[in-house]
Amino acid sequence: MKISTKGRYALRVMIDLALNSNEKYITSKEIAKRQGISIKYLEQIIAMLNKAGYLETARGTAGGYKLAKKPSECIVGDILKATEGDLTPIDCLTEEGKCERQNYCKTYSFWKGLDDVINEYVNNKTLEDLIK
Repeated sequence: MKISTKGRYALRVMIDLALNSNEKYITSKEIAKRQGISIKYLEQIIAMLNKAGYLETARGTAGGYKLAKKPSECIVGDILKATEGDLTPIDCLTEEGKCERQNYCKTYSFWKGLDDVINEYVNNKTLEDLIK
């Protein structure tokens, strides 16, 4: 499993908003400049985060983005899943990828254990943990 730039940048955007908003809206231009992300790519990430319910948006001269939840309520695993999709390390652990060998595969329990460790780790970290 490799986290793409969308996942990594999503966490950076969320941290940026948590540290800089002070209850005011932050423009994508400000975020892009601080984070070194192109506006076009940032807008794709913001759309994913907004769809997942992590952002509040406002239009107009005082518009922009801010967190819809407290940093302590933003689970890193959920943020990554909103931008990456499934975090499962191999396809056979997903519903769509189940294979006929699963019941006797000698490596299945290894991959399942790795998946469990990954999920336990990312699901037990919040945005607040990353900020600290």
